[in-house]
Formats: sequence, structure tokens, C-alpha cells
Amino acid sequence: MADVQKKTKVVDTFKLKTWYAVQAPDFFDKKEIGQVVALEPDMLKNRVMSVSLTELSGSYSQSNAFTSVKFRISDVQGKTASTKFIGHDLAPGYIKTLLRRRRSIIYNVDDAVTKDGQQIRIKSVSVTAFRASEAVRHALRAGVSVAVKAAVAEVDMATLAQELLYGKFAAKVFSKVKSITPLRRLEIRKSEVTEVFA
Repeated sequence: MADVQKKTKVVDTFKLKTWYAVQAPDFFDKKEIGQVVALEPDMLKNRVMSVSLTELSGSYSQSNAFTSVKFRISDVQGKTASTKFIGHDLAPGYIKTLLRRRRSIIYNVDDAVTKDGQQIRIKSVSVTAFRASEAVRHALRAGVSVAVKAAVAEVDMATLAQELLYGKFAAKVFSKVKSITPLRRLEIRKSEVTEVFA
């Protein structure tokens, strides 16, 4: 007599998941930046979301299109997940458009602390109008470092995030160091908020 095999019901776990709307922080007017699914709200905690600045701001420009903004989900209430800003970066392709012959490129990586005590790493790139000597490169690198730390210390993280993304921060640093040598451009290519996990 043949064994009768019991049929097991296959459960589609995706149908058990819930959709959650993900919101940007207050200083981005809590704009919805996407939707995610999860079985439990706690499974969303610390998930990283990336969104283009064009999508976030609703306005198109070349720099906005090449800027990616990163948020981490910090809390879930009902079907809404709130986030915190953790940094941004410019696409490598955009940085390459700044490079030209007979110019010098100076990269900086500077750690700084905001007015409200949050630590952040700022990565910048300076493009000189003409090829610079080693002494000028050294002076420019030091000048950018001082200017970055001073500009970060003046504002809280919410204000800093806005300034980083919309060019005001780069303009501040540019104005402080342009007397060292003629500059073509200065861009903040990346920012990384120093996070502390419990």
C-alpha cells in the first residue's frame, strides 16, 4: 500500500509583510523618500536609505542629480518610519568633470564637531585655476582644514546638512581659502556623520 503524503501549505511570507512610508528628518519637511516592507517594525531599525538630491528637493540641476543623500531609519510609529541624516556623496563621474590639464587637485579629509556636539567627517576636493607648487598645495590643504572645522563648529547638524547639500558650506570654505591661490572649484565630495550605536 502506497504511503499517503501529506501536502504542506506553502505560506507566502511577502503577503504577511507590511508597507511602511519612510520620511526624511524635520529639516527636510518630513518628505516621504520611499516605502519599505517588513514583517515587524523593529526589522526596519538602522536600515539605510539613499535618495538623490533631485528627488529630495524636487528641483533638477547637474549637481543635484549627482548627489546621493543617505538616511538611517531611527524610529517607527504606526506605518511611518522616521530617519536621521547620516551623510551624502557626489558621484565619481561628477568629480571627474572637474579634472582638467594644467590644474592641481587637492583632496582633504577633515573630522569636525558641530555646534550641537555631533561629529562628522568632511571630504572635499579643491581645483586650482593653474598648476600649483608643492608649497601652495600644502598651504591650501591646511587652509581648507581650518576653514572646514570652523564652519562646522558654527552650526548644528540640521543646518549643516542643508548647507552641505545646497552648496552654502562649500561656498563658505571657498571664500576663506581663495586668497591662498586662485581656485577654479571647491566641492564637498562626501560627508559621513559619526554614528554611535547602543
